Amino acid sequence: MIDFMTSIFSTNGLLVGTIIPFLFVLTVVVFVHEMGHYLVGRWCGIGVKAFSIGFGPELFGFNDRHGTRWKLSAIPLGGYVKFTGDMSVTSTPDPESTEHLSPDELRVAFHTQPVWKRAATVFAGPFFNFLLTIAVFAVMFAGFGRYVMEPMVAEVRPDTPAAVAGFQPGDRFVSVDGSQVRTFGDVQRIVSGRAGDELAFIVRRGEEEVVLKATPELLEQKDALGNTVRIGVIGVVNDQEMGQPRLIEFGPIEALGEAVRETGYVIYRTGQFLKRFVAGREDRCQLGGPVKIADMAGKAAQLGFEWLVQLVALLSVGIGVLNLLPIPPLDGGHLVFYAIEAVMRRPVSEKVMDAVYRVGLFAVLAFMGFVFWNDLFGC
Repeated sequence: MIDFMTSIFSTNGLLVGTIIPFLFVLTVVVFVHEMGHYLVGRWCGIGVKAFSIGFGPELFGFNDRHGTRWKLSAIPLGGYVKFTGDMSVTSTPDPESTEHLSPDELRVAFHTQPVWKRAATVFAGPFFNFLLTIAVFAVMFAGFGRYVMEPMVAEVRPDTPAAVAGFQPGDRFVSVDGSQVRTFGDVQRIVSGRAGDELAFIVRRGEEEVVLKATPELLEQKDALGNTVRIGVIGVVNDQEMGQPRLIEFGPIEALGEAVRETGYVIYRTGQFLKRFVAGREDRCQLGGPVKIADMAGKAAQLGFEWLVQLVALLSVGIGVLNLLPIPPLDGGHLVFYAIEAVMRRPVSEKVMDAVYRVGLFAVLAFMGFVFWNDLFGC
């Protein structure tokens, strides 16, 4: 009995070591996403009926002075904001409910608003996810700085793409695939996500610049949380002498700028991964659902609170990018409809919208089933 209680309630146990960190990470990301919808919706004069963290039966909640029901629901795997006139969390108008709306409610109903207000409200969710990531990175850069190394080649491993391409010790990276690099970390980040793609490297060798072409190969390694990841490498190594590692410290403004750049890079990498995944060029086991997130949250919590916050930042970008995919009922799907409406000067017909929503919902459910399978059986 004591062993059982320890396995549940100890800092390495299921409850404290995994479930609580998982709920913290997911709740923060979902709350910020939905708060984006809520704040911009209210700023646009749209009425809000409910703000929920989680789905399903309400556990507890309260009504504010504007009539919004704030609640925590039983299934903590998401959340939603329900606007006046909505039939569901997809913000689809309910014809029967619309007929019973008072003139004041019709004035603030979501579907009666100009298309730009609806688009701004929908886009605000993913945008706030990106803002959260920027805020986390800015605080971390301002508080801890950033260790960097010069983009130098100290060693070329034999029988690797770099050796075949003709890299030499002493080469200094100038650009990779057209992108200028400032640090060795910049090189690693570009190469790691491009396994199988031939990349053009410009290196400075002595007084001249040399163009070399190499195709990164996949290598399995452990990340900071102990997860097995597959990344692209070309086979060059840096060291203390050549790389001259140093800590860069940032003031508040510099930290914010660096955070914006870092967030932009993470967004780009996430989009690049999804594109390669759809093309069958990424390992399906790199995608996971709630079980994998819970495992990562538990491992991050053991390393320290700052690691847990970094996980929040990275997960927030992932949620933001996924929600911008042009698939109903995701936010990106709504934005596509609003773009069509703006061009055509009239809403998409309910028949077409309903058919597309059904297909999109099936795709979303299939994706959820896929990541759950990966979590439990596939990987």
